[in-house]
Amino acid sequence: MWRQFEGTTLNFISENTAPTVAIAANLDKFMELTGIQVNILQLELGALVQKAALDIGSGEGSYQVLYADPYQILAPYHEAMADLNAFDGDENLPSIDRGIGDFIPTQLAAAGRFENEERLIGLPYDCPTMIWMYRKDLFEKYGDRMSQDLGFDPTPTDNSTWEQYYRIADWFNENVDEIPYGTGHQARQYDSLMCDFSNILWSYGGDYFDNETVGTLGTVDPGPCVLDSPEALEAAAFYKKLLGIAHPGSTAWDWNALDEAFRAEQVAMAPNWHEFAAGDEAPESAIRGKVGYARLPRGPVKSTSMWGGTGLSINGESPIREQKAAWLFLVWATSPETMLMGLKSEVGGGTPTRGSLYELPEVKKAMEPPSDLPNMLTYDAVSKAWDPENIGLRPKIPSWNECDTAIYTEVSRMLVGDKSPEQAMQTAKRYFDEAQSRVKTLASGPATSGRA
Repeated sequence: MWRQFEGTTLNFISENTAPTVAIAANLDKFMELTGIQVNILQLELGALVQKAALDIGSGEGSYQVLYADPYQILAPYHEAMADLNAFDGDENLPSIDRGIGDFIPTQLAAAGRFENEERLIGLPYDCPTMIWMYRKDLFEKYGDRMSQDLGFDPTPTDNSTWEQYYRIADWFNENVDEIPYGTGHQARQYDSLMCDFSNILWSYGGDYFDNETVGTLGTVDPGPCVLDSPEALEAAAFYKKLLGIAHPGSTAWDWNALDEAFRAEQVAMAPNWHEFAAGDEAPESAIRGKVGYARLPRGPVKSTSMWGGTGLSINGESPIREQKAAWLFLVWATSPETMLMGLKSEVGGGTPTRGSLYELPEVKKAMEPPSDLPNMLTYDAVSKAWDPENIGLRPKIPSWNECDTAIYTEVSRMLVGDKSPEQAMQTAKRYFDEAQSRVKTLASGPATSGRA
């Protein structure tokens, strides 16, 4: 069953993420199992989206396996994705080990489907989630002074608030010389800024659309944008205040640059993707053993953490034989065994999307320091963030690429003082609604081949 496509070559296009680095380092195992050669092209997300869009639009299907970002690839090109149920139910092909029920439910919905609860077009592959990373050694060293000056225990807990986060950061700015700034952010005018801002938007009760399924199943028509709501305006005003005391490099940093600054001991804390723990706890890291991990602070309404996960999809434009060969790769790449390999990888650092792996004794042991699997040190924080009431899911809509650009552009203008929070949110809303109007116009036009 595993050798029937021996001699086939597959092309896998992916963002340059930790799980794919680990997969690339262990491709010989898949080659030995199947006789299938896999070429992996790893790119920055923007370049990945462009190449995938061109390939799908051309109908060539030269990339059989797609790292299908739910928002920038899956939603706009969902009709071009193969329905994986057909492969999983084929008695001549291997099925998903332990079934789809082993995937974390919120991640399966966000990475695997679009509008239709039955059609499966992606298998959860990675699950980076934003959490609160902080220098626990500095919090321990200055904790008593901070408590006395601030009037509360600064130690991060599930009840910590964004206003307290602001005051802690400001306290470090004013009182500690051994680290330049209290907080840093991924506030470059890029997708990273949208992620950073969204955490606070949601925690204040704001959102992009008033639609319950827009982040999970997704939709073509989410309704009008609500970025001009009182909650969204309050969130924007707070975000501007917070960035006003953050490390000035924040407006030039994406997530990678923020982690580099954190490791270089430029900031005492930061909201960032949990999988950076693998590098922060590496033997060569100057901050190894000095980092604490917690859920993001609460706003006036709740604590919400941006989930940045992605699934693997099969390009439905590829020849059917290649699609079936690609299915073997998907089953292998998302299997419990391969995900455990990635978790243990010295070059990777991925986090499993399989619930069963978190019950393994060796994985449970790694959740406490010292840990051989440093990403597991973040498990208490990320597992709570994956609960339906806490997970932060941006809108899964075909127009998201335009909307994403609109929100990070307007928030960036707000941060540099070109616009007030009210002006930035109102302008972003207008762009969102215009983008949606164009999608609805296209949807109501003549029938097409289904390619976006």
